Amino acid sequence: MDGDRKYKQRGYMDTDAPSTGTPREDRFRPKGPRPPIDITGPRLPRMVETVTASRCYNCATPLPPGFDFESECPKCKAALHCCKQCTFFEPSTRFQCTKPIPERIAYKDKANECTFFRARVTVARDAAPSARGLAGAPMAAGTPAPKNVDDARAAFDNLFKK
Repeated sequence: MDGDRKYKQRGYMDTDAPSTGTPREDRFRPKGPRPPIDITGPRLPRMVETVTASRCYNCATPLPPGFDFESECPKCKAALHCCKQCTFFEPSTRFQCTKPIPERIAYKDKANECTFFRARVTVARDAAPSARGLAGAPMAAGTPAPKNVDDARAAFDNLFKK
C-alpha cells in the first residue's frame, strides 16, 4: 500500500475510508461538553464622545453654533462665505462644486455670493477633559487631577500602601 501513494508525507491519504461528505463534517470536533455560555453577555464597545461643529477652513478654529458666515473668522480674519468653507466644495468635480453652478468661481478662498452655500460641519472626537485621569481611566468623583508628574507618582504610590 505504501508503494502506490503519490506523496510520502504523513497525513496524505492516511485513511482508506472515503470522505463522509462535506468538508465541514471532516473537521476536527472537540470531545466532551460544550463550554458554558458567558452569562454576562458580550462586552459593549466604549463609545467615543463626538462634537459636531463648524471650523474655519484656514485655521481650524471652532465656530460657535449660529455663527454668521457672512463675516470673517474671529481668529485669522479669513472670509467664511467662500467655496472652501462650503459643504458642496469638492476639488475633483467640475467647477469644484457638487451643485450645478453656471460658471466657475476662480478664487475658492475669497468671499462670494453663491446661493448654494451651506457651511461645512465636521464631526470630531470630543477633546474636552471630562473626568478622565492621565491614562484615560475614569477617576473617582472628587479626586483632583494631578498637576505634575510628582503628584501623579504620589497618587500611584498611595494606591498600594497598606
